[in-house]
Amino acid sequence: MSYYEGWPPYVPVAERRRKAAAQMAKRAKKGHLVCPVIIEGRAIATTSWGKAWCTNLEAYADYANRLPRGRTYARNGSVVDLQLRDGRMEAHVSGSSLYTTTITVKPVIAAHWKAICTDCAGSISSVVDLLQGRLADGVMPRLCRQGDGLFPTPKDLHFACSCPDDARMCKHVAAVLYGIGNRLDKQPDLLFTLRGVNPADLIAS
Repeated sequence: MSYYEGWPPYVPVAERRRKAAAQMAKRAKKGHLVCPVIIEGRAIATTSWGKAWCTNLEAYADYANRLPRGRTYARNGSVVDLQLRDGRMEAHVSGSSLYTTTITVKPVIAAHWKAICTDCAGSISSVVDLLQGRLADGVMPRLCRQGDGLFPTPKDLHFACSCPDDARMCKHVAAVLYGIGNRLDKQPDLLFTLRGVNPADLIAS
């Protein structure tokens, strides 16, 4: 099979999905937990936390030309497996081949987290309210604030993908980042896990 300038030939989306599903089925049979990103409808995220993640992502001006392709890949089910753990995201993304993508996130700077807890003191009644986005006015903007909030900036992220694209953020990485927004709809506590902080600290304050 010939490649053009290092890129594999185009493979229709339906064929990509079929091949990726077969490979994920093999992984599942070997005992690997497979967690695809499944988006219903056009909205990638529908809750306060998921929407806030995507809004923060779309503020990455340096990657504005990569994000639209990533949105398309996320919406069409190309993120066939996404695993999130402390400071690390590992995913398999269906493209011309099945690519492995890894994203690491720096923990929130201790001084920033202390400032966030101080600024939000007395405004959050419980962890349940926090995770469900039932927050007093001003709390979510403080948590989302650029630079010293809870959401990562581009300098807080390190990307790696097995695809041949040598750009720092390829479309597969962008798809995974959007997939995280979708995942936060169901598991908002994962944001705190990724950033290495304990949401209970906000209540203790």
